[in-house]
Amino acid sequence: KLRLALREFLKMSQRVDHTSEQINGSLGSNENNGMTLTVLGCGKSFLNPHDKCSLAALGTLGIAILSGILSSLSAQTNFRKSSSTPSGTSTPISQDDIPPRIPSRFIACVTRPASAKRVKTELGHFKSSLKILQSENLKGVQEADVIILACKPKNVNDGLLREEGMAEALQGKLLISILAGMSAEKLAECIYTNKAPDIERCRIVRVMPNTASLIRESMTVIATPTPSLHTHQAALVTWLFSRIGRVVHLPPYMMDASTALCGSGPAFFALILEAMADGAVAMGLPRAEAQLMAAQTMKGTAEMVQNGQHPALLREQVCTPGGCTAGGLQVLEDGKVRASVATGVRMATDAARRLGKGEQGVNAPR
Repeated sequence: KLRLALREFLKMSQRVDHTSEQINGSLGSNENNGMTLTVLGCGKSFLNPHDKCSLAALGTLGIAILSGILSSLSAQTNFRKSSSTPSGTSTPISQDDIPPRIPSRFIACVTRPASAKRVKTELGHFKSSLKILQSENLKGVQEADVIILACKPKNVNDGLLREEGMAEALQGKLLISILAGMSAEKLAECIYTNKAPDIERCRIVRVMPNTASLIRESMTVIATPTPSLHTHQAALVTWLFSRIGRVVHLPPYMMDASTALCGSGPAFFALILEAMADGAVAMGLPRAEAQLMAAQTMKGTAEMVQNGQHPALLREQVCTPGGCTAGGLQVLEDGKVRASVATGVRMATDAARRLGKGEQGVNAPR
Protein backbone atom coordinates (compact mmCIF):
# COMPACT_ATOMS: atom_id res chain seq x y z
CA LYS A 1 0.00 0.00 0.00
CA LEU A 2 2.85 2.35 0.83
CA ARG A 3 4.46 1.60 -2.54
CA LEU A 4 1.18 2.39 -4.35
CA ALA A 5 0.73 5.61 -2.37
CA LEU A 6 4.25 6.77 -3.24
CA ARG A 7 3.64 5.98 -6.91
CA GLU A 8 0.45 8.06 -6.92
CA PHE A 9 2.25 10.91 -5.15
CA LEU A 10 5.00 10.92 -7.79
CA LYS A 11 2.43 10.96 -10.60
CA MET A 12 0.63 13.92 -8.99
CA SER A 13 3.92 15.80 -8.56
CA GLN A 14 4.72 15.28 -12.24
CA ARG A 15 1.29 16.65 -13.24
CA VAL A 16 1.80 19.73 -11.05
CA ASP A 17 5.28 20.30 -12.50
CA HIS A 18 3.91 19.95 -16.03
CA THR A 19 1.17 22.51 -15.34
CA SER A 20 3.70 24.90 -13.82
CA GLU A 21 5.93 24.53 -16.88
CA GLN A 22 2.96 25.32 -19.14
CA ILE A 23 2.13 28.49 -17.22
CA ASN A 24 5.71 29.68 -16.94
CA GLY A 25 6.32 28.76 -20.56
CA SER A 26 3.37 30.86 -21.67
CA LEU A 27 4.51 33.77 -19.55
CA GLY A 28 8.12 33.50 -20.63
CA SER A 29 7.72 32.75 -24.34
CA ASN A 30 5.20 35.55 -24.60
CA GLU A 31 8.05 38.06 -24.39
CA ASN A 32 9.37 36.64 -27.64
CA ASN A 33 5.96 36.35 -29.30
CA GLY A 34 5.32 40.00 -28.42
CA MET A 35 1.53 40.00 -27.97
CA THR A 36 0.29 43.52 -27.22
CA LEU A 37 -3.04 44.47 -25.61
CA THR A 38 -4.47 47.94 -26.22
CA VAL A 39 -7.37 49.43 -24.23
CA LEU A 40 -9.41 52.09 -26.00
CA GLY A 41 -12.14 54.08 -24.30
CA CYS A 42 -13.83 57.49 -24.39
CA GLY A 43 -14.32 59.10 -21.03
CA LYS A 44 -15.36 62.65 -20.28
CA SER A 45 -13.22 64.98 -22.30
CA PHE A 46 -13.19 68.50 -23.64
CA LEU A 47 -12.93 67.73 -27.33
CA ASN A 48 -13.71 69.98 -30.23
CA PRO A 49 -17.35 69.21 -31.12
CA HIS A 50 -16.33 68.78 -34.76
CA ASP A 51 -13.75 66.14 -33.82
CA LYS A 52 -15.68 62.91 -34.29
CA CYS A 53 -14.18 61.41 -31.14
CA SER A 54 -11.16 59.93 -32.87
CA LEU A 55 -9.42 60.33 -29.51
CA ALA A 56 -9.81 57.97 -26.55
CA ALA A 57 -9.62 58.28 -22.79
CA LEU A 58 -9.14 55.29 -20.55
CA GLY A 59 -12.13 55.12 -18.23
CA THR A 60 -12.54 53.63 -14.78
CA LEU A 61 -13.51 50.19 -16.06
CA GLY A 62 -10.62 50.14 -18.53
CA ILE A 63 -8.16 50.93 -15.74
CA ALA A 64 -9.80 48.30 -13.54
CA ILE A 65 -9.40 45.63 -16.24
CA LEU A 66 -5.78 46.55 -16.92
CA SER A 67 -5.01 46.65 -13.20
CA GLY A 68 -6.51 43.20 -12.66
CA ILE A 69 -4.63 41.65 -15.56
CA LEU A 70 -1.34 43.30 -14.61
CA SER A 71 -1.76 42.26 -10.97
CA SER A 72 -2.37 38.69 -12.04
CA LEU A 73 0.58 38.61 -14.40
CA SER A 74 2.94 40.17 -11.87
CA ALA A 75 2.02 37.47 -9.37
CA GLN A 76 1.98 34.77 -12.09
CA THR A 77 -1.10 33.37 -10.41
CA ASN A 78 -2.71 30.11 -11.42
CA PHE A 79 -6.04 30.04 -13.15
CA ARG A 80 -9.13 30.95 -11.17
CA LYS A 81 -12.00 28.54 -11.66
CA SER A 82 -15.22 30.04 -12.92
CA SER A 83 -17.28 28.45 -10.14
CA SER A 84 -17.24 25.49 -7.79
CA THR A 85 -20.90 24.85 -8.54
CA PRO A 86 -22.16 23.16 -11.74
CA SER A 87 -22.07 25.38 -14.82
CA GLY A 88 -25.11 26.34 -16.83
CA THR A 89 -25.71 24.82 -20.23
CA SER A 90 -24.18 27.84 -21.95
CA THR A 91 -21.08 27.96 -19.73
CA PRO A 92 -18.14 25.61 -20.38
CA ILE A 93 -17.27 23.68 -17.23
CA SER A 94 -13.54 23.82 -17.90
CA GLN A 95 -12.23 27.34 -18.42
CA ASP A 96 -8.58 26.94 -17.48
CA ASP A 97 -7.03 26.19 -20.86
CA ILE A 98 -3.79 28.07 -21.23
CA PRO A 99 -3.73 30.12 -24.45
CA PRO A 100 -0.59 29.69 -26.56
CA ARG A 101 0.12 33.42 -26.30
CA ILE A 102 -0.76 35.96 -23.62
CA PRO A 103 -0.08 39.72 -23.55
CA SER A 104 3.23 40.96 -22.22
CA ARG A 105 2.94 44.55 -23.49
CA PHE A 106 0.08 46.92 -22.80
CA ILE A 107 -1.07 50.22 -24.29
CA ALA A 108 -3.50 52.60 -22.58
CA CYS A 109 -5.00 55.20 -24.91
CA VAL A 110 -6.04 58.45 -23.23
CA THR A 111 -7.31 61.87 -24.27
CA ARG A 112 -5.99 64.35 -21.74
CA PRO A 113 -2.80 64.82 -19.72
CA ALA A 114 -4.85 64.36 -16.54
CA SER A 115 -5.96 60.93 -17.77
CA ALA A 116 -2.37 59.96 -18.59
CA LYS A 117 -1.30 61.01 -15.10
CA ARG A 118 -4.07 58.95 -13.54
CA VAL A 119 -3.10 55.83 -15.50
CA LYS A 120 0.55 56.30 -14.57
CA THR A 121 -0.35 56.73 -10.90
CA GLU A 122 -2.61 53.68 -10.74
CA LEU A 123 -0.71 51.31 -13.04
CA GLY A 124 2.84 52.63 -13.19
CA HIS A 125 4.10 50.40 -10.36
CA PHE A 126 3.59 47.21 -12.39
CA LYS A 127 6.72 45.75 -13.94
CA SER A 128 4.97 44.71 -17.17
CA SER A 129 5.57 46.94 -20.17
CA LEU A 130 2.91 49.67 -20.20
CA LYS A 131 2.79 52.48 -22.76
CA ILE A 132 0.44 55.44 -22.45
CA LEU A 133 -0.65 57.09 -25.71
CA GLN A 134 -2.43 60.43 -25.69
CA SER A 135 -4.68 61.26 -28.66
CA GLU A 136 -3.24 58.37 -30.68
CA ASN A 137 -5.98 55.77 -31.00
CA LEU A 138 -4.92 54.63 -34.43
CA LYS A 139 -1.32 54.07 -33.36
CA GLY A 140 -2.52 52.09 -30.34
CA VAL A 141 -4.59 49.81 -32.57
CA GLN A 142 -1.81 49.43 -35.15
CA GLU A 143 0.61 48.22 -32.49
CA ALA A 144 -1.89 45.84 -30.87
CA ASP A 145 -2.75 42.19 -31.35
CA VAL A 146 -5.82 42.44 -29.12
CA ILE A 147 -7.94 45.55 -28.51
CA ILE A 148 -10.39 46.15 -25.66
CA LEU A 149 -13.00 48.77 -26.52
CA ALA A 150 -14.08 50.41 -23.26
CA CYS A 151 -15.91 53.59 -24.24
CA LYS A 152 -19.54 54.72 -24.20
CA PRO A 153 -21.74 53.51 -27.08
CA LYS A 154 -22.37 57.14 -28.08
CA ASN A 155 -18.66 57.60 -28.80
CA VAL A 156 -18.67 54.72 -31.26
CA ASN A 157 -21.80 56.07 -32.93
CA ASP A 158 -20.03 59.44 -33.18
CA GLY A 159 -17.16 57.96 -35.13
CA LEU A 160 -14.46 56.49 -32.87
CA LEU A 161 -14.05 53.43 -35.10
CA ARG A 162 -14.52 55.35 -38.36
CA GLU A 163 -11.18 57.14 -38.11
CA GLU A 164 -9.21 56.97 -41.34
CA GLY A 165 -7.07 53.83 -41.35
CA MET A 166 -8.85 52.20 -38.38
CA ALA A 167 -10.43 49.38 -40.40
CA GLU A 168 -7.05 48.56 -41.91
CA ALA A 169 -5.36 48.67 -38.49
CA LEU A 170 -7.93 46.17 -37.15
CA GLN A 171 -7.41 43.64 -39.95
CA GLY A 172 -7.28 40.07 -38.62
CA LYS A 173 -7.15 41.21 -35.00
CA LEU A 174 -9.35 40.46 -32.00
CA LEU A 175 -11.62 43.30 -30.84
CA ILE A 176 -13.16 42.81 -27.38
CA SER A 177 -16.06 45.18 -26.71
CA ILE A 178 -17.33 45.98 -23.22
CA LEU A 179 -19.84 48.52 -24.55
CA ALA A 180 -23.30 48.42 -23.00
CA GLY A 181 -26.06 47.55 -25.45
CA MET A 182 -24.01 47.55 -28.65
CA SER A 183 -24.01 44.27 -30.57
CA ALA A 184 -21.07 42.87 -32.51
CA GLU A 185 -23.05 43.41 -35.72
CA LYS A 186 -23.50 47.12 -34.93
CA LEU A 187 -19.80 47.49 -34.20
CA ALA A 188 -18.90 45.82 -37.49
CA GLU A 189 -21.25 48.21 -39.29
CA CYS A 190 -19.49 51.18 -37.66
CA ILE A 191 -16.08 49.90 -38.74
CA TYR A 192 -16.73 48.62 -42.26
CA THR A 193 -19.43 50.86 -43.75
CA ASN A 194 -18.08 52.33 -47.00
CA LYS A 195 -14.97 50.12 -46.80
CA ALA A 196 -13.68 47.80 -49.52
CA PRO A 197 -15.61 44.51 -49.36
CA ASP A 198 -12.44 42.42 -49.61
CA ILE A 199 -10.80 43.92 -46.50
CA GLU A 200 -9.96 41.33 -43.87
CA ARG A 201 -12.30 41.84 -40.95
CA CYS A 202 -11.41 41.68 -37.28
CA ARG A 203 -13.12 39.21 -34.95
CA ILE A 204 -15.46 40.94 -32.52
CA VAL A 205 -16.53 39.47 -29.19
CA ARG A 206 -18.80 41.20 -26.69
CA VAL A 207 -17.88 41.01 -23.00
CA MET A 208 -19.41 42.58 -19.88
CA PRO A 209 -17.20 42.80 -16.75
CA ASN A 210 -17.79 45.14 -13.82
CA THR A 211 -15.83 47.54 -11.63
CA ALA A 212 -14.85 44.79 -9.19
CA SER A 213 -12.21 44.01 -11.82
CA LEU A 214 -10.03 46.40 -9.82
CA ILE A 215 -9.81 43.87 -6.97
CA ARG A 216 -10.06 40.85 -9.30
CA GLU A 217 -13.59 40.00 -8.16
CA SER A 218 -15.48 40.84 -11.35
CA MET A 219 -18.42 38.85 -12.67
CA THR A 220 -17.77 38.82 -16.40
CA VAL A 221 -20.16 37.58 -19.08
CA ILE A 222 -18.72 36.64 -22.48
CA ALA A 223 -21.12 36.47 -25.42
CA THR A 224 -20.69 33.38 -27.58
CA PRO A 225 -20.01 34.83 -31.05
CA THR A 226 -21.23 33.44 -34.38
CA PRO A 227 -19.22 32.03 -36.02
CA SER A 228 -17.22 30.80 -33.08
CA LEU A 229 -13.82 32.25 -32.33
CA HIS A 230 -10.73 30.25 -33.15
CA THR A 231 -9.77 28.02 -30.23
CA HIS A 232 -6.75 30.12 -29.28
CA GLN A 233 -8.81 33.34 -29.43
CA ALA A 234 -11.58 31.91 -27.25
CA ALA A 235 -8.99 30.64 -24.76
CA LEU A 236 -7.33 34.06 -24.66
CA VAL A 237 -10.60 35.95 -23.99
CA THR A 238 -11.53 33.54 -21.20
CA TRP A 239 -8.01 33.70 -19.78
CA LEU A 240 -7.93 37.51 -19.78
CA PHE A 241 -11.18 37.92 -17.89
CA SER A 242 -10.52 34.97 -15.57
CA ARG A 243 -7.57 37.04 -14.32
CA ILE A 244 -10.01 39.57 -12.89
CA GLY A 245 -12.77 37.36 -11.47
CA ARG A 246 -15.31 34.79 -12.52
CA VAL A 247 -16.49 34.15 -16.07
CA VAL A 248 -19.64 32.75 -17.67
CA HIS A 249 -20.49 32.35 -21.37
CA LEU A 250 -24.01 33.21 -22.58
CA PRO A 251 -25.73 33.82 -25.95
CA PRO A 252 -25.54 37.38 -27.33
CA TYR A 253 -29.26 38.08 -26.82
CA MET A 254 -28.73 37.79 -23.05
CA MET A 255 -26.04 40.49 -22.91
CA ASP A 256 -28.30 43.47 -22.17
CA ALA A 257 -29.76 41.71 -19.13
CA SER A 258 -26.24 40.68 -18.13
CA THR A 259 -25.17 44.31 -18.39
CA ALA A 260 -27.97 45.32 -16.01
CA LEU A 261 -27.26 42.53 -13.52
CA CYS A 262 -23.45 42.45 -13.53
CA GLY A 263 -22.44 45.83 -14.93
CA SER A 264 -24.98 47.90 -12.97
CA GLY A 265 -25.22 45.41 -10.12
CA PRO A 266 -22.41 46.87 -7.96
CA ALA A 267 -24.30 50.18 -7.78
CA PHE A 268 -27.52 48.39 -6.81
CA PHE A 269 -25.81 46.36 -4.10
CA ALA A 270 -23.99 49.45 -2.84
CA LEU A 271 -27.32 51.25 -2.43
CA ILE A 272 -28.77 48.34 -0.43
CA LEU A 273 -25.62 48.10 1.68
CA GLU A 274 -25.70 51.84 2.36
CA ALA A 275 -29.37 51.70 3.33
CA MET A 276 -28.71 48.89 5.82
CA ALA A 277 -25.85 50.85 7.35
CA ASP A 278 -28.03 53.97 7.54
CA GLY A 279 -30.67 52.06 9.47
CA ALA A 280 -28.06 50.77 11.92
CA VAL A 281 -26.62 54.27 12.39
CA ALA A 282 -30.11 55.59 13.11
CA MET A 283 -30.32 53.02 15.91
CA GLY A 284 -27.02 54.10 17.45
CA LEU A 285 -24.20 52.16 15.75
CA PRO A 286 -21.07 54.11 14.71
CA ARG A 287 -20.93 54.75 10.95
CA ALA A 288 -17.63 52.96 10.31
CA GLU A 289 -18.65 49.82 12.21
CA ALA A 290 -22.13 49.81 10.65
CA GLN A 291 -20.67 49.96 7.13
CA LEU A 292 -18.16 47.21 7.90
CA MET A 293 -20.83 44.99 9.41
CA ALA A 294 -23.22 45.52 6.48
CA ALA A 295 -20.47 44.81 3.92
CA GLN A 296 -19.27 41.65 5.66
CA THR A 297 -22.83 40.42 6.11
CA MET A 298 -23.50 40.92 2.39
CA LYS A 299 -20.21 39.22 1.47
CA GLY A 300 -20.86 36.25 3.76
CA THR A 301 -24.38 35.80 2.42
CA ALA A 302 -23.09 35.87 -1.16
CA GLU A 303 -20.46 33.25 -0.29
CA MET A 304 -23.12 30.94 1.13
CA VAL A 305 -25.21 31.27 -2.04
CA GLN A 306 -22.13 30.55 -4.18
CA ASN A 307 -21.53 27.45 -2.09
CA GLY A 308 -24.93 26.10 -3.06
CA GLN A 309 -27.43 27.65 -0.65
CA HIS A 310 -30.65 28.82 -2.32
CA PRO A 311 -31.45 32.44 -1.32
CA ALA A 312 -35.01 31.55 -0.32
CA LEU A 313 -33.89 28.69 1.93
CA LEU A 314 -31.16 30.87 3.43
CA ARG A 315 -33.74 33.55 4.20
CA GLU A 316 -36.03 31.00 5.86
CA GLN A 317 -33.18 29.66 8.00
CA VAL A 318 -32.63 33.12 9.49
CA CYS A 319 -36.32 33.98 9.80
CA THR A 320 -37.69 32.38 12.98
CA PRO A 321 -41.43 32.74 13.70
CA GLY A 322 -42.23 35.91 15.59
CA GLY A 323 -38.60 37.04 15.51
CA CYS A 324 -36.93 40.32 14.60
CA THR A 325 -35.96 39.11 11.10
CA ALA A 326 -39.57 38.28 10.27
CA GLY A 327 -40.65 41.77 11.30
CA GLY A 328 -37.94 43.43 9.25
CA LEU A 329 -38.72 41.32 6.18
CA GLN A 330 -42.40 42.20 6.46
CA VAL A 331 -41.55 45.90 6.27
CA LEU A 332 -39.33 45.31 3.23
CA GLU A 333 -42.03 43.30 1.47
CA ASP A 334 -44.65 45.95 2.30
CA GLY A 335 -42.30 48.54 0.80
CA LYS A 336 -42.08 46.46 -2.39
CA VAL A 337 -38.29 46.23 -2.14
CA ARG A 338 -38.22 42.94 -4.04
CA ALA A 339 -40.39 44.33 -6.87
CA SER A 340 -38.45 47.60 -6.99
CA VAL A 341 -35.08 45.85 -7.30
CA ALA A 342 -36.37 43.50 -10.00
CA THR A 343 -37.90 46.44 -11.89
CA GLY A 344 -34.62 48.32 -11.58
CA VAL A 345 -32.81 45.44 -13.33
CA ARG A 346 -35.47 45.40 -16.05
CA MET A 347 -35.21 49.16 -16.59
CA ALA A 348 -31.40 48.98 -16.73
CA THR A 349 -31.69 46.20 -19.32
CA ASP A 350 -33.93 48.34 -21.50
CA ALA A 351 -31.62 51.35 -21.07
CA ALA A 352 -28.61 49.24 -22.13
CA ARG A 353 -30.46 48.10 -25.25
CA ARG A 354 -31.44 51.67 -26.17
CA LEU A 355 -27.95 53.04 -25.50
CA GLY A 356 -26.62 50.49 -27.96
CA LYS A 357 -28.90 52.01 -30.61
CA GLY A 358 -27.43 55.46 -29.97
CA GLU A 359 -30.52 56.86 -28.28
CA GLN A 360 -30.25 59.81 -25.90
CA GLY A 361 -32.17 60.36 -22.67
CA VAL A 362 -32.78 56.62 -22.20
CA ASN A 363 -33.87 57.14 -18.58
CA ALA A 364 -36.37 59.91 -19.33
CA PRO A 365 -39.98 59.18 -18.21
CA ARG A 366 -42.07 57.58 -20.93
